[in-house]
Amino acid sequence: MVRLADLTEWESDLALRKTREFSGFLQGSPWVKARPLSQLRIALITSAGLHRIGDRPFSDGAGASEYRVIRGDVSGSDLVMSHLSSNFDRSGFQQDINVVFPLDRLRELAADGGVGEVADFHYAFNGSAPVPTLEAPARQVAGMLKKDRVDAVLLTPV
Repeated sequence: MVRLADLTEWESDLALRKTREFSGFLQGSPWVKARPLSQLRIALITSAGLHRIGDRPFSDGAGASEYRVIRGDVSGSDLVMSHLSSNFDRSGFQQDINVVFPLDRLRELAADGGVGEVADFHYAFNGSAPVPTLEAPARQVAGMLKKDRVDAVLLTPV
């Protein structure tokens, strides 16, 4: 991962501005009292720009707020990353997909009883989208998570 000091002034300003947009989410208390993880159905949501081989790649344009649905029975070897950035080192993903999309680890936790169940569907966004453009797609994904009876999500921001 690139360091903030290694970015151009424009890129570092953009990264810092995105961080400030999330500051309101850090205040207050949780919405609900959670049950133990061993009783929860978990889904993954990543901003790594992942999709199945053969699916439509993510748009190259910064600001694309699209997402892809990834079935829970997918094999990591069937996923590709179309998130393009000169500031992103993809070598970790290429060696082990669980670095950005820990579906194998989640399955292991479910098998060992550490979490209740793995959801049937997971979701991937493209990490370059401005936060304000994500509300509509996030509401769509929230509806699908509810339909899949998901109790909690593991976010993997990339």
